Amino acid sequence: MWSRLLVAMLEKMFRTGTLAVHFPDGSSDTFGDGTGATVTVRLTDPDLARRILLNPEMAVGEAYMDATLTIDDDNLRGLLALALRNMTNAQGGVWWQAPLDHGRTALRWWRQFNPASRARANVAHHYALSAKLYELFLDDDKQYSCAYFAYPGQSLEDAQAAKKAHIANKLCIEPGMQVLDIGCGWGGMALTLARDDGARVVGGTLSAEQHKSATERARAAGLSDQVEFRLTDYRRVRETFDRIVSVGMFEHVGVSHYRKYFRNVSDRLAPDGGALIHTIGRMRPPGSTSPWIDKYIFPGGYCPSLSEMTKAIEKEELYACDVEILRLHYAETLRHWTERFEANIEAAPQLYDDRICRMWRYYMAACEMTFRHGRQAVFQVQLAHDQAAVPLTRDYLYPAESAAVQHAAE
Repeated sequence: MWSRLLVAMLEKMFRTGTLAVHFPDGSSDTFGDGTGATVTVRLTDPDLARRILLNPEMAVGEAYMDATLTIDDDNLRGLLALALRNMTNAQGGVWWQAPLDHGRTALRWWRQFNPASRARANVAHHYALSAKLYELFLDDDKQYSCAYFAYPGQSLEDAQAAKKAHIANKLCIEPGMQVLDIGCGWGGMALTLARDDGARVVGGTLSAEQHKSATERARAAGLSDQVEFRLTDYRRVRETFDRIVSVGMFEHVGVSHYRKYFRNVSDRLAPDGGALIHTIGRMRPPGSTSPWIDKYIFPGGYCPSLSEMTKAIEKEELYACDVEILRLHYAETLRHWTERFEANIEAAPQLYDDRICRMWRYYMAACEMTFRHGRQAVFQVQLAHDQAAVPLTRDYLYPAESAAVQHAAE
């Protein structure tokens, strides 16, 4: 029965491309319109059909981790691309999954309830892993967020440097300014603002591993007198700052804390100050986090819709002075990470077992395809108390283009 229902679901879901599935009982079937290269999947667990029907995102991810779902030539990116393209174009899922989706959305307030103690535990789940794991795929500055690809073929290192420069330009940093970096990671953004722009930076993180690494990097760079890294929750910071920056942290705040987060930004920001919030977001109405991502990668995490962010911002006496949507930049970032991880895959089993390595491969490939074929992007929201605190046009972000336009006008 379960196999027949799974066939019915796959027939409804896969309308384009070609998916061949081999079932545990030895039977096989093909789905889609026969176009493109065939992606062949083999299921070896007799109970997998039932689990996929009841909770497809969780079941497929776990089956790949357990190697009870395998793909010919290990074409994981091909399978996920095919699935995401069809899911994005689907006219609704099968009827029995609707209650599950509604239930996740209804319970998201509890799943995303992140007081300081729970937020610290959630961060530890992901960032307490060996630093050597991240070194397998990140750039030298350990930027674990979306890069900014200013031109085709740009290297990951250059694109991450371009991301930091783009954000610094939006912050309009001047020497001596006091800057708060909420969720500072391994310290790359804070150290860059101190070294290149002369800022004095306080960086906050809940990860003991990141705090230790960032503090050591500041010491080694001779910037300890300009940069202070604190092992603290953003809600515990009490000073006022000229600028506030947050890159890749808002995804961990939780919907029920959005008002408190932006109230904190408002309270910490000087009257003539400016802030830049960089976060993954969904180009769709509010929803819920993938159960697989929530369980294995980022517990308590959630990528907001733009409407959810602006609803909270507008109640905290802040102007949204600029909103920029970075679309395929994260897809390209994840492609680079995946290629680097694959190139260093022989070192991965020395750190963790094969199941964990497969989990990370699935995580990066699934995220890339979600940005490439789903409705996910990155939001950069520039905030201020005073609408005149930042330039009125974007010319200051692109000085070369601005000069060319001015020259043409003359």
